[in-house]
Order: sequence, then structure tokens, then C-alpha cells
Amino acid sequence: ESRAANASKKEINIQWYIPSLARPSNDTETKVLLLYAYNTKPVKISNIKIFSSMSVFSGHLWIPLARITSLREKLSKLKQQVEMLMQSSKSLSSASERTSFLEQSETLKIIPSKNPKTNVAKVYLDEKTEEMAKRCLSEVKTLLSVVPALSLPLTEIPFDVTLQSIASLEDMFDPAGGCIITEESLFNWIISLFH
Repeated sequence: ESRAANASKKEINIQWYIPSLARPSNDTETKVLLLYAYNTKPVKISNIKIFSSMSVFSGHLWIPLARITSLREKLSKLKQQVEMLMQSSKSLSSASERTSFLEQSETLKIIPSKNPKTNVAKVYLDEKTEEMAKRCLSEVKTLLSVVPALSLPLTEIPFDVTLQSIASLEDMFDPAGGCIITEESLFNWIISLFH
């Protein structure tokens, strides 16, 4: 029971392992091991001895540490850019709300809208940020692809860009930690790379 696992929705669990001895042979650069597990349907495992499922998958990839560090820095810059775009669009929308409020009759009451979680709202990217995102995601694709040499650069962004999706990718490439990804469009894109 203490080793039971429960996933109420589809999710990918990412962990990093920096081995001291076990390294792939004939490597000159430092590599770390990306361990991943994901489920494509809700899962409840109460007894690991008798568990069998066609919807749970796992695997590992050896990835150069220098490339992970470089990619994480790029993803961090992309996240900052997305935050700035969100902030500027929020400023513009609140300014237009104030203007429309002033134009309305004084008898109308403004009911404040329930603020949706801003980190899961789709962000519309400007051209510069979109190119930055495509470069970062092409690098993610190359690192996670089974045959990296055949991985072509992306011509379009394969999932809905939200602050949460970019933050999840940044966390994913943090070798000091790990992460769980549940966002459907990001989830689908990442598992497509593992095949």
C-alpha cells in the first residue's frame, strides 16, 4: 500500500539521474539519464506484484548535460518573454475595460469577471517570440527523439503555448529535479517524441 501509485488523468513523470559509475560506453562528454513514465488512461496501482496495464509506459534516454543546461537557459528566456507578452496584453485589456466603463451609462453595474488562471490561458506570440519558441522546441524534439539525426526543425508550434506549458518544459529540463506534465497538448507532443 505504501508503494501504491495513483494517476487520475494522463500524466508524464520526469526524473533525472546523474550516475557516478554507470555511463554509456565510449562517451567523452558528461551525460545524464532522463527517466520517464507516463500513462495514457487513469491508473490506480494498489499492488505492484500483480499490476499489468496496457496504458502505462516508461523508458530512459542518455542526454549530454551541456545541452540540457543550454536548453534550460533558452527555455527560461522564452518563459520571461511569454510573461512579458501576457503582462502587456493584460495592461491593454484593462485599459480598454476602463475606457468602455467610462463610456457606459452610470446606471450600469460592472460585475467583475472571475479571473481565470492566467498561467493556463493561451498566449498569442509575436513573431520574435514565436521564432524563439520554435528554436527551443526544435531542440527539445532533437534531444528526445529516438533518432535525433532525422529530427527536422519545427515549422509550427505543436501545442498551445501557455505560461504553464513553458514553465513545465523548463522544469522538465532541470537535472536537479523532475516534473509531472498533465497539460493535454504538451503531453501528447512529448509522448509522440518518445516513440
